Amino acid sequence: MDHPGERVTARQHHPVTVFLRGMAMGAADIVPGVSGGTIAFITGIYFRLLEAISAAPVAFIQRLLKGDFAGFWRSVDGTFLAFLLAGVLTSVASLASVITWLLQTHPVLIWSFFFGLIVASVWHVGQQVRRASAVLLLPLLAGIAFAWWITTLPASELAPSGLAFFGAGALAICAMILPGISGSFLLLIIGMYAPVLAAIKTFEVAHLGLFIAGCMVGLLSVARLITLAFRHFHDAVLVLLTGFMMGALGRVWPWQETLSWRTDSAGERVAVSQSPVGPETWASLYGQDPQILLACGMALVGVLLVLTLEWSGRIAERRHRMAGLNG
Repeated sequence: MDHPGERVTARQHHPVTVFLRGMAMGAADIVPGVSGGTIAFITGIYFRLLEAISAAPVAFIQRLLKGDFAGFWRSVDGTFLAFLLAGVLTSVASLASVITWLLQTHPVLIWSFFFGLIVASVWHVGQQVRRASAVLLLPLLAGIAFAWWITTLPASELAPSGLAFFGAGALAICAMILPGISGSFLLLIIGMYAPVLAAIKTFEVAHLGLFIAGCMVGLLSVARLITLAFRHFHDAVLVLLTGFMMGALGRVWPWQETLSWRTDSAGERVAVSQSPVGPETWASLYGQDPQILLACGMALVGVLLVLTLEWSGRIAERRHRMAGLNG
């Protein structure tokens, strides 16, 4: 897929950097409100990931079923996917407890970091629009409205059955691959976030297997649709995704007033409904230091991280062009 924001060849995506990007995606996917798709987009691997996943069904029929494993591996960009998936799984397995602890002990600072990350991502994704026009306001507003609606839905609860794990995987992965839509937040809304996180922590093979199977089905379905949408409606899709991220900013705002609570199936207290408030209001409600300066600093770190990733991507693209000219 020819895209102006991502003309980086497979040669330039070193396996180690792909693994690290996978770890960043996995860490983001654990946090309700942050999308791994956003991380993939700002780190320059989003379209390569879509192409690799979209090629899998055809490659399976034309290559793998005929015994051509090497051809199948090349068709699906196997080395790239393997290192990316290894990074995601490593991150989820090793950081699930750490990120949960950080969100419980330093929520303002962690959410501030993600707020800055998404603000800069909005700017980054918006830059990829090829031709601005008034018509694009429609998908932008639609994306903002949809994401805001999703993030204001009250959390419910499903019985953690095998079917629930499978369906949760399919739903979550569809959201995780879209910048701005948090798969883990959708899990929180349907009441499956705690059961899935518990299954990861205790390594419940049966439930994790069903969840992964659901992810595979959802991933193969949605990746092809997104790829086709980008090919035929490039700017409209980018603006829609920008709207998704803008609409999700309310969910990652560092200071939230909890309107109602409930106890989930794992015995943990879960916020059913929250609303963003100002830091002074938050401090008066909970009697805690709003940490405004530190929060601003963490938000700035998130912004600088995106800008650094974009800058490094431009340097890599410039070097590739020079290498092509010299060759």
